[in-house]
Amino acid sequence: MKVTVLNKLFIKRLSISELLLSFCFIALLLGSCSGKNRNAKTYLAEAETALNKGNYSLAKLKIDSIKEVFPTSFDEITEGFELMQKVRMAENQRNIVYCDSMLRVNYEQLREMLESFNYARDPQYQEFGDYVPKTYPLNTSFSQNGLRSAVNERGQMYIESVLSGTSLKHNKIKVSTRDGSFAESLPVTTDGLNYRFSTLGGTYEIVRFAGNDDNGVAKFIYTFKDEPLTLTFTGNRNHAIPLPQAAKKAIAQSFELSTLLLDIESLKYEKGRSEALIKYLQSR
Repeated sequence: MKVTVLNKLFIKRLSISELLLSFCFIALLLGSCSGKNRNAKTYLAEAETALNKGNYSLAKLKIDSIKEVFPTSFDEITEGFELMQKVRMAENQRNIVYCDSMLRVNYEQLREMLESFNYARDPQYQEFGDYVPKTYPLNTSFSQNGLRSAVNERGQMYIESVLSGTSLKHNKIKVSTRDGSFAESLPVTTDGLNYRFSTLGGTYEIVRFAGNDDNGVAKFIYTFKDEPLTLTFTGNRNHAIPLPQAAKKAIAQSFELSTLLLDIESLKYEKGRSEALIKYLQSR
């Protein structure tokens, strides 16, 4: 009988101990969870501080980290999503301000640069007109061997090789310096960009190199515009001549104009993209 009573007391005490341990474990768990929530709130506060300071990359990193580090902090994750919308809005608004600022500077440079160019457009065949360097106009360059250039309104530049007095059926050019450095175009095989004809005055070949066909020739001439350069026409044989100074100057001007116009087009695209993203965020 005594044994039974002692056993019951032991069991009762053991149950109380286990119960106390359970309470301690629950308290520890709750404390741990509340600590996690406090850390998640810290990330959220740091993200908001970064947003206010204009550090949008850090703000987005902090917000993304909440989901990764504290996947059960649902309130903070939701608040983070709302804060992310504000970050994206501010980021795109900043981009628009930057693009507007750069466009004003670039348009002023463009206004000054275009004083060195003539504008030409055939409305029947051209969607965009061409800017042709005044120092080496297309009509006068036709009478001498060399390279001529132009840039369309969207910033796309082209070089045309002009060869008269000999028939090479050339479709490639190379420009080189005295030390052997050179840039060489890709061969142009499109018939629409190759013009070969004869008149009473002689034979003429004109080949246009644009886009990938240029293969760095224009940039090479721009880089070495103050040095003597040799132009080589490549066809059924090679024919080399000194590249005229006027042609080098004109190509360098065209390269600068092309770079500026392409920058303007890029800024306009980025501004339009940011404006579209802001409209999207406002509609959500």
